[in-house]
Amino acid sequence: MKLSKDFLLHHNGEESLVVSTGNAAFAGLVRTNKTAARILDCLAKGADRAQIIENLTARYDAPREQIAGDVDHILEQLRRIGAIDD
Repeated sequence: MKLSKDFLLHHNGEESLVVSTGNAAFAGLVRTNKTAARILDCLAKGADRAQIIENLTARYDAPREQIAGDVDHILEQLRRIGAIDD
């Protein structure tokens, strides 16, 4: 799983953005929170769902089930706009 080549990830200080290129069906940008930005960084490196969950579990003090649910929610949103290549 990875971030689609039709999307660019941009970090600007505290804010992270996912920007569609002219080739994407989705036209626009998505502002993310810190958790989503970390997930996107993992996707940019080709991480799978389990690796993303491990990364976030090591970073945040939250139950694994909650982190997994949050990861699934964000991945589903990214899939809806075509930002993920499985």
